[in-house]
Amino acid sequence: MLFSLLGMLSVAPVWAVSGDAAVQQSRQAFAARNLATLERVARDVPDDHVLLPYVEYWRLVLASLNDEARIADFLARYPGSRLAEILRADWLKSLGAREAWSLYLAEYPRLAKPDPAHQCYAYRAEWSQGNPERLREAVSMWFSGRDLPSACTPLFGKLIETGLINQEDVWRRFRMALDAGNPGVAKSVANNLAVADRPQAAQLDQAISEPWRLLGGSSLDMNQRGDREMALYALNQLAKRSSSEAEQALRKRLSQFNSNEMSLAWARLATWAARRHEPVALSWYQQAGVLGVNDYQREWWARAALRAGDWPAVQRVINSMTDSMQAQPAWRYWRARALLASGQRLAANTIFLGLSREYHYYGQLAQEELGPVAQAPTINIKMGGNDLAAIARDPGIARALALQDLGLRSDATQEWNWAIREMTDPQLLAAAELARRNEWYDRAINTAERTRELHDFDLRFIAPYRELAQQAARENQIDEAWVFGLMRQESRFINVARSGVGASGLMQIMPATARWIANRLGIKGFDPSEMQDPAKNIQFGAYYLKHVQTTLDGSPVLATAAYNAGPSRAQRWRDSVSMESAVYIESIPFAETRDYVKKVMSNAMYYAVRFGQPSVLLKDRLGTVPARQTSMQPLPDSDNALELSRSGD
Repeated sequence: MLFSLLGMLSVAPVWAVSGDAAVQQSRQAFAARNLATLERVARDVPDDHVLLPYVEYWRLVLASLNDEARIADFLARYPGSRLAEILRADWLKSLGAREAWSLYLAEYPRLAKPDPAHQCYAYRAEWSQGNPERLREAVSMWFSGRDLPSACTPLFGKLIETGLINQEDVWRRFRMALDAGNPGVAKSVANNLAVADRPQAAQLDQAISEPWRLLGGSSLDMNQRGDREMALYALNQLAKRSSSEAEQALRKRLSQFNSNEMSLAWARLATWAARRHEPVALSWYQQAGVLGVNDYQREWWARAALRAGDWPAVQRVINSMTDSMQAQPAWRYWRARALLASGQRLAANTIFLGLSREYHYYGQLAQEELGPVAQAPTINIKMGGNDLAAIARDPGIARALALQDLGLRSDATQEWNWAIREMTDPQLLAAAELARRNEWYDRAINTAERTRELHDFDLRFIAPYRELAQQAARENQIDEAWVFGLMRQESRFINVARSGVGASGLMQIMPATARWIANRLGIKGFDPSEMQDPAKNIQFGAYYLKHVQTTLDGSPVLATAAYNAGPSRAQRWRDSVSMESAVYIESIPFAETRDYVKKVMSNAMYYAVRFGQPSVLLKDRLGTVPARQTSMQPLPDSDNALELSRSGD
């Protein structure tokens, strides 16, 4: 495909196809860490082959990252390339590990995307060179709930030694690690506390596995900070499974906490209750107080208020968020809705107007709130053959297409992403069209989405396999635009796509679900590998989508949530009363599913326009989620098949 396209554009490369086999063999030798074989097969790669830089990079990495002259030569010959960035990143870590600080500081500014290890080495290098003034900047790296590279350990030790990180900062990171679900990190962080204050590892283990036993026992000395922290964490773990049990345990210990700890405890209980859509969450948030909650908890406070229809609380909580959180499209939209509910139409419309210029779910909802206001029509900017030819000659793009053509998809994708990172809008559109013509659909979509002023929505919302999707939608009497909206979100039209839990094909169908569908359709001798066939995958996906929609009272929103997280969960997230679908979506407990449903429904709107369907508002497409009253029909065991991979926020 690459060669036919380049030929069509009259920019055919001078290297021969015969070198591809040598490149493949070189890649295999590199993966096997066999330098002797790599050196032998590399001799068959032509000097003008577009992927020669990869072969040279593989040879260099296997040979030595200490050969500074050879590294410098590679960096000079391929400046600004992805491979130069990777090599420089690895070389810098080698320099840092050897504490070659002068050379490190000379090379570090040329690294485009340093990771935490690079940053820690840089701070250590400056400190070793007698520049301690920047150590104060390094303190921000400490505040992370994640495990950080070993390169950061000496840096943090110095910051603690000099007092730039104090004991309260250590407690803060200890809590952050536990909140992030990283007890191992918390234990490591706790080693920086005074021995008398340090939480016991055995208590932490019990707080995780048997929180009720720790809270109900007598081993906790609530006069000790470490034991109170263990009690707070045990309450959080208990609240994960039962609000009532956690409340009872908290009330028994309430007098033993100080005011800040009480606020923290109520905020944690409230957040778990809010994620389970329990009305008591609002009163618990009130007990925590606005100053006692973090931004993540404020988000769930706002969602609980949305489900309760408490617009003053929605506005009050959003106003208490940090500026960066308030600037997110979701909270701009719901703040405007809260203002509207309080009769402040002008203030609300100001927010809606800004959002309406953005191309996403909230932008569409905001535009509908404004009504039929004057708006420039969407113009799809098309790039010509000369533009495509110029992009095809870009070394990074040429390498990406060659890698894709050889089936080296991961390298191809990363090479492509690096090549387009600083492109102008016209270049991005040309690159997107080039990817589309090569049937590299996910790169076409992702590249077209990066434009800032000039747009081509035909590229953002490409429609391959349309005849198959039309037939499947017609047979199941569902909206074709909805099918495409879901398929775009599931796979970006990569037919060989396979998720980490085994879902496959264009509509990402799990093997257990596929077998269930095959049985329903009366297909004998079905093999899940058949899901790689686009026609069968779309047929099965459309059938399942229709089935869950019918089972879930005809709601496309519930069916979309069920497709991602499983029907039982989509059902569980409903309420005993009907609600606005946008509120249901906003309060989905899983961040992945919440984002998924928004994007699928938004995608469907764009596809409806592309397919010339009659104009329908997004609000009408979302509809209302009916009250939970119907019983579930038998469905595949998605809790064990699809849902198993889904995690919470």
